[in-house]
Amino acid sequence: MAARSAPSCHLRLEWVYGYRGHQCRNNLYYTAAKEIVYFVAGVGVVYSPREHRQKFYRGHSDDIISLALHPERVLVATGQVGKEPYICVWDSYTVQTVSVLKDVHTHGIACLAFDLDGQRLVSVGLDSKNAVCVWDWKRGRMLSMAPGHTDRIFDISWDLYQPNKLVSCGVKHIKFWSLCGNALTPKRGVFGKTGDLQTILCLACARDELTYSGALNGDIYVWKGINLIRTIQGAHTAGIFSMNSCEEGFATGGRDGCIRLWDLTFKPITVIDLRETEQGYKGLSVRSVCWRGDHILVGTQDSEIFEIVVHERNKPFLIMQGHCEGELWALAVHPTKPLAVTGSDDRSVRIWSLVDHALIARCNMEEPIRCAAVNVDGIHLALGMKDGSFTVLRVRDMTEVVHIKDRKEAIHELKYSPDGTYLAVGCNDSSVDIYGVAQRYKKVGECVGSLSFITHLDWSSDSRYLQTNDGSGKRLLYKMPGGKEVTSKEEIKGMHWASWTCVAGLEVNGIWPKYSDINDINSVDGNYVGQVLVTADDYGVVKLFRYPCLRKGAKFRKYIGHSAHVTNVRWSHDYQWVISIGGADHSVFQWKFIPERKLKDALHIAPQESLAESNSDESDSDLSDVPELDSEIEQETQLTYHRQVYKEDLPQLKEQCKEKQKSATSKRRERAPGNSIRLHFIHGYRGYDCRSNLFYTQIGEIVYHVAAVGVIYNRQQNTQRFYLGHDDDILCLAIHPLKDYVATGQVGRDPSIHVWDTETIKPLSILKGYHQYGICAVEFSADGKRLASVGIDDSHTIVLWDWKKGEKLSVARGSKDKIFVVKMNPYVPDKLITAGIKHMKFWRRAGGGLIGRKGYVGTLGKNDTMMCAVYGWTEEMAFSGTSTGDVCIWRDVFLVKTVKAHDGPVFSMHALEKGFVTGGKDGVVALWDDSFERCLKTYAIKRADLAPGSKGLLLEDNPSIRAISLGHGHILVGTKNGEILEVDKSGPITLLVQGHMEGEVWGLATHPYLPICATVSDDKTLRIWDLSPSHCMLAVRKLKKGGRCCCFSPDGKALAVGLNDGSFLMANADTLEDLVSFHHRKDIISDIRFSPGSGKYLAVASHDSFVDIYNVMSSKRVGVCKGATSYVTHIDWDSRGKLLQVNTGAKEQLFFEAPRGKKQTIPSVEAEKISWATWTSVLGLCTEGIWPVIGEVTDVTASCLTSDKMVLATGDDLGFVKLFRYPAKGKFGKFKKYVAHSTHVTNVRWTYDDSMLVTLGGADMSLMVWTNEMESHREKKNCDSEESDIDSEEDGGYDSDVTRENEISYTIRALSTNIRPMFGVKPHLQQKEPSVDERPPVSRAPPQPEKLQSNNVGKKKRPIEDLVLELAFGYRGRDCRNNVHYLNDGDDIIYHTASIGILHNVATGTQSFYQEHNDDILCLTVNQHPKFINIVATGQVGDSTDMSATAPSVHIWDAVNKQTLSILRCSHSKGVCSVSFSATGKLLLSVGLDPEHTVTIWRWQEGAKIASRGGHNQRIFVAEFRPDSDTQFVSVGIKHVKFWTLAGRALLSKKGLLSTLEDARMQTMLAVAFGANNLTFTGTISGDVCVWKDHILCRVVARAHNGPVFAMYTTLRDGLIVTGGKERPSKEGGAVKLWDQELRRCRAFRLETGQVTDCVRSVCRGKGKILVGTRNSEIIEVGEKNAACNILVNGHVDGPIWGLATHPSRDFFLSAAEDGTVRLWDIADKKMLNKVNLGHAARTVCYSPEGDMVAIGMKNGEFIILLVSSLKIWGKKRDRRCAIHDIRFSPDSRYLAVGSSENSVDFYDLTLGPTLNRISYCKDIPSFVIQMDFSADSRHLQVSSGCYKRLVYEVPSGKHLVDHAAIDRITWATWTSILGDEVMGIWSRHAEKADVTCACVSHSGISLVTGDDFGMVKLYDFPCPEKFAKHKRFLGHSPHVTNIRFTSGDRHVVSAGGDDCSLFVWKCVHVSH
Repeated sequence: MAARSAPSCHLRLEWVYGYRGHQCRNNLYYTAAKEIVYFVAGVGVVYSPREHRQKFYRGHSDDIISLALHPERVLVATGQVGKEPYICVWDSYTVQTVSVLKDVHTHGIACLAFDLDGQRLVSVGLDSKNAVCVWDWKRGRMLSMAPGHTDRIFDISWDLYQPNKLVSCGVKHIKFWSLCGNALTPKRGVFGKTGDLQTILCLACARDELTYSGALNGDIYVWKGINLIRTIQGAHTAGIFSMNSCEEGFATGGRDGCIRLWDLTFKPITVIDLRETEQGYKGLSVRSVCWRGDHILVGTQDSEIFEIVVHERNKPFLIMQGHCEGELWALAVHPTKPLAVTGSDDRSVRIWSLVDHALIARCNMEEPIRCAAVNVDGIHLALGMKDGSFTVLRVRDMTEVVHIKDRKEAIHELKYSPDGTYLAVGCNDSSVDIYGVAQRYKKVGECVGSLSFITHLDWSSDSRYLQTNDGSGKRLLYKMPGGKEVTSKEEIKGMHWASWTCVAGLEVNGIWPKYSDINDINSVDGNYVGQVLVTADDYGVVKLFRYPCLRKGAKFRKYIGHSAHVTNVRWSHDYQWVISIGGADHSVFQWKFIPERKLKDALHIAPQESLAESNSDESDSDLSDVPELDSEIEQETQLTYHRQVYKEDLPQLKEQCKEKQKSATSKRRERAPGNSIRLHFIHGYRGYDCRSNLFYTQIGEIVYHVAAVGVIYNRQQNTQRFYLGHDDDILCLAIHPLKDYVATGQVGRDPSIHVWDTETIKPLSILKGYHQYGICAVEFSADGKRLASVGIDDSHTIVLWDWKKGEKLSVARGSKDKIFVVKMNPYVPDKLITAGIKHMKFWRRAGGGLIGRKGYVGTLGKNDTMMCAVYGWTEEMAFSGTSTGDVCIWRDVFLVKTVKAHDGPVFSMHALEKGFVTGGKDGVVALWDDSFERCLKTYAIKRADLAPGSKGLLLEDNPSIRAISLGHGHILVGTKNGEILEVDKSGPITLLVQGHMEGEVWGLATHPYLPICATVSDDKTLRIWDLSPSHCMLAVRKLKKGGRCCCFSPDGKALAVGLNDGSFLMANADTLEDLVSFHHRKDIISDIRFSPGSGKYLAVASHDSFVDIYNVMSSKRVGVCKGATSYVTHIDWDSRGKLLQVNTGAKEQLFFEAPRGKKQTIPSVEAEKISWATWTSVLGLCTEGIWPVIGEVTDVTASCLTSDKMVLATGDDLGFVKLFRYPAKGKFGKFKKYVAHSTHVTNVRWTYDDSMLVTLGGADMSLMVWTNEMESHREKKNCDSEESDIDSEEDGGYDSDVTRENEISYTIRALSTNIRPMFGVKPHLQQKEPSVDERPPVSRAPPQPEKLQSNNVGKKKRPIEDLVLELAFGYRGRDCRNNVHYLNDGDDIIYHTASIGILHNVATGTQSFYQEHNDDILCLTVNQHPKFINIVATGQVGDSTDMSATAPSVHIWDAVNKQTLSILRCSHSKGVCSVSFSATGKLLLSVGLDPEHTVTIWRWQEGAKIASRGGHNQRIFVAEFRPDSDTQFVSVGIKHVKFWTLAGRALLSKKGLLSTLEDARMQTMLAVAFGANNLTFTGTISGDVCVWKDHILCRVVARAHNGPVFAMYTTLRDGLIVTGGKERPSKEGGAVKLWDQELRRCRAFRLETGQVTDCVRSVCRGKGKILVGTRNSEIIEVGEKNAACNILVNGHVDGPIWGLATHPSRDFFLSAAEDGTVRLWDIADKKMLNKVNLGHAARTVCYSPEGDMVAIGMKNGEFIILLVSSLKIWGKKRDRRCAIHDIRFSPDSRYLAVGSSENSVDFYDLTLGPTLNRISYCKDIPSFVIQMDFSADSRHLQVSSGCYKRLVYEVPSGKHLVDHAAIDRITWATWTSILGDEVMGIWSRHAEKADVTCACVSHSGISLVTGDDFGMVKLYDFPCPEKFAKHKRFLGHSPHVTNIRFTSGDRHVVSAGGDDCSLFVWKCVHVSH
């Protein structure tokens, strides 16, 4: 029997031999106390060399592999491996956990580093992306995360001299990171020519952006910024594993066994070669160094730690040794001395002194050692080897006695016999050999019974028998020394064993769990004296059992520390210690044994705190010593709250079902009914499975919960108010210390906790994201700031929240059994207790984790089940109530006393100022003094004590008490039976609220002419309820069986009740006494109905699928309706009492004639015409529309029609009550929906006058009364109903611009492909054909002509070294909105194009740019708060969601100095389409383009994401905060307007309600503005503006514009509103209007742009001016007084801009684009000078050499020549049908060459006048023409074509020139070709899909710029014939730069954008002389 409890002795870890040097680096440091910190296996070790003492940190559950020291050198961070690895930050002084960081990494944590002030910690994971993560470790919060690298990262460090910068290095890379907001952005280190690209193993940061790093080849690489500037070669001869910086300089350690010290500038100071010292050896490899002052610590690969004093550097001191690589299996203890012997696969055998904690001898063998044994006299040591041999040594001097090899397989176990004569040797080939010791180990016997390898051996005390265990788990016995197997039972009984190390056998049965046959226990050793057994297993656990332990599944104590398998364990000779050895961690642990008698003194050694429990764990036989669980608790633990369908799943389910409806909903559906219902009163209280969920509020109201509703009950007025924010069962409730807020937790897949105000009934915060399935306990802290919650997932997770912010502070796994309560310590906010099934735990917070200690019961009691708990009058004291009726009193974690309090479980307890109150299953409330010494008073809850005026009736005496609360001079009591009572201190009891008890409630009937109803339930009661204001239960009667249905007779005198056993009875409706009963059926009676009129017949339906008809007067059965194939669910009579309508479970609708029950077949068309007395049916044409879209997963269970036959109410399995218009024909009718019940609604009934609806909840046992609010007399109250499931079919309107914006797909740069349809082999991949005459190196020939004629020959040529963006002509108005704003009081405007933000000065036109975005900007907003002046947020496109650099992001920046303040990387895949700042400016709202159109709120300064939620399934265009709020915002989009509230971390949304206005329909909403008093204005696609009050539409401003209202702006200072739309300019109308605050009057402004329609995309109002951005890329300023328009910014409307030409002598240039315009731009004046509308898309443009003519090539094949002076057409011609791609004048102005996509170049002679007849053309061009260039002498033309080929033709003959030598001699007038050997270097490696699109060589002929499909502009030297030439890159354009040109004098470069329709002017910076 004893084995049922764990042994009462204990092990304490005393010493660990070893240090983890393999696969780890930089893991050895000095702490501030001059102790040494390192780790081994799963234990952090703090070693004090002075006292030769170790302390252990044991908070990890697996191998530790990384360590970092806090800069103050007291705190240590360690990271472990594992599936869910975590980081612990702990104090090296107290070895207690300070913080736990978890739930982010997988696989393991490879590196850790603290920043300079120790506030932040960075970690690197071992996952496939090697994630880098930055933590605020004190709060346990992750700040930022990014994928680190594709390969392993070996080291990471903060730059200690620059804030927010980090460096990481690893396999073939080094990366320099910057942290901004939540974004970690890496730049790869550039190795360049300075050093080879190779693996970097370690690094250290220094001043002036210098970084020193150690490489694999032994060099040190020195970096400045991201560039490698020099290498220190041969610093070590092999890889440098460790680098440590200190005040004096740097220390490095390498694989060559050397330590090198360097000064601060990395000049060498000295070198220490450890291999040469006396302790050294060949192959010593240094893994870790730490230099402090004159001491250096060194950790080696072979698990040694050296300490070196610098001035005696040749005498290193060895302070720790251990086994090295390979498994450690061999362990033996000396028989007489405190010594242990270990042997390992590293071939060494070592002898350790257990007293001195030191290695005293070591000897290396030839083979790996697998086992060891010491003879009885302690002289011989036998070692079994892996190769099948064994060796015997003398212990004294380790000399060999004998070496014998008889076997081929490993020797796994050997043992000397107790008398010292024999040695038994067990081998892996399943045999045991016996050797005689005295005969020089001659073999004397052999045992061969085993079929598997031998694992364990033991000798009997008389040395006559041997027992063996083998790999198959068999135990065999042999006679010695011969080896004959013993099987006789008698003989076996008499054996006594000298030692017990076998894992199989009766004595050790208990070490195995009950129901498993695993063999993961590697070793055991029995201590006969102390009667304990120690075991070692594969999971790193050492356990103590009682010995002998005979029954399987015995209790134990467990100890962790080893990481993986513990291979062996032994008691020392005097049983003082246990030695255990780890296989993979090759460490030796020495545990001190503390026997029972000493435990009392050892209480101060509190159980070691750790995340995995160290003291006894639940083992399987846990329940054996605990009395049977109380039936109620038993029931409760078996309740499951899992749902088939969670409410969260409904949106997805609906989406999946949408396809099916498309066909079904073609016909126009009925509108939802005009009536609505409002919850009025609920009969019920959830007491059957919840406790302590009933409280007084501040003002004396009572708050509790039932179903999915929080109820506030006012006892004076007998009224209830409801919190309806939950959508499923509430399971727990807690009240704030100030009694004004309440927290409730619900069931759900991702269940939420709502904190709400009992006064306003508004949610303050909603917490979710960390629990599963449901929340069973919540509790506020004493200061009310924090909240603790417990989930009902398998590990009953505990979460600590800062509820106002909605932040999770800490989380931990609670227990595998149910936890009933959580309580927070009123004195120490970081402490809490949880209590539950055999569970009492004391927790304290550590960063992001909680550390729990089990309550220590000691000898006082058992681990009992705790039902409730409270804290006492000091922080140490706690009290808990058990399931056996005791109260346990705890001090700290120790049980000090138990007091008997109740018969049966104590369910509830409360702490008062001077004492306690408890309540139990015995129905007694007891008051206690403050130490539970005396019970002061008891109150029994009895019927006799009910006060006279009490409402309702008490069902039974002494109901089980589930909740108690005190206040206002009363005790409030909640019972299991669903009653709430108030006990006066003097004794009388008032019943306040009651409901049904446990069991489903189905039966409901309303009285024919009184406001009362009857219910019958599975709790075997029939009850009558008053629905009038007294709201109470009038009568109750117990039944012998539960019932499912009831019905009043038409005169209201009789009540028929159907029972579950197939019987039914009729009772007097007043007294509930029996009138008559029948029992004709076996199965449940499911419905029962009196016929209308006189009630002559009674129809009784049963689950036997029959309906019986009885004559009421004669009490006889007169008919049976047969023919149903399944159980009957509903029956209804027709109004004549002649016909019955029947519904069955098989969804049949049947008709029977009464009274005989003959089946009738009535076609559905006819059935419609029949007048029914009642309608409760759910089938048939009239109710087709009530079945939901997701009909497969949910059933409509009940319905009821009002007596005026207008409104049908239904109830369904998901807990929804819905109202439909009757008849509900056509599928998926529209409805109003109400949530209050939690799961299935079993019945719904209207009262006789339709004034109320009564609904029943099946599982929530509640009866809800709703008042019916008729359409006519309803004030415009907001009905809290939600509109129907399916969005209306009416489309939301159409507009081309809106459709385009909605359907646009944003390409991200990195994925862009070529804009031209090129084919063929790219130039850098083509095979080069050798040139015909390769010239000799020193040529006699004339020098090569210039490649390019240079125009400014006189000046010295200066190469261009940089380009600086000076101007951008363009604005993104075509698909973005609200993106032009005033700054600096209207002096500047800010807007964006491509990927740059532009600050444009209105007066001068100068621009400055924000260029940090790496892809297109889609939205822009300005912070309006005065504290954040000039702060701008911009959101960009992106692809991934992995938080890497290409993820979509929002940048927040200062518009004046362009500093980035924060970058928020977000999971809005595709891009961010709207941003908005809150009123205080601290929060930012962003909306994504992802399929869910996620809405996210950020605290942008910290980069913290507060809340995020899917917004809508279609595009959201704009979301904006209300200008006066930080919590309310509105989003608008395709058929969408939603009103949002931020509550804590949750986003709550309400759809806009249209139903209040006749014929209003949901249109596509495009813009939003705000007015006072919660008014919101939304602009629609039709031109109307909707005005909303809260979320209800209150009026429509019709046709505010003639076309869509794209933009609205609310002026903060005067509340006026500007709207912008799409309109044709007319006299009175205008595309911009200024309105008053309520949108009643307006003034229109016309934009004088000359467009046919103006389309405004952005409006903003400044002082007296309105700023307008248009679809046509113009930005216009309109004066409010004079309506004058001033165009500030122009741009092309549609792209790409293909044509670009610069003026030969002036700073002008021309651009031609798809929008059919050619525009002339002036760089000096920064503006557009002129534009010509051509009426067709233009593709190319060119100036003549004198600049007097312009040639334009069109997309339709035509070309035009204009005279520049007059812009008159000089000539035009169309000889081709396809687009002209390039057009060129010859340098002598004689010829015009026209290249087209018809693979041709045509020549025209201009001297022949404007007739433009073609004189010739170039033949056989293999593909379309891209670019052309004339030679300087106008005699040749080079053509680049679409197949990557460059061709040269003669002019004007058009003859193809093929002679390479001739081509090489040509000097070109211009060079714009992307092909040719001279520009081979411009093609990059990464151009698989994308191309270089354009190029231009400078006039000086020595620089070259290119544009490509990635949107990059690159600058090269010309010529660049080598592949992959060096270049500089310039970003800014969107994908596809289409053209690029130098202006005259090489002063500027102009680049033209494809996707962004923008022109960028870059200033050229020339190299200075």
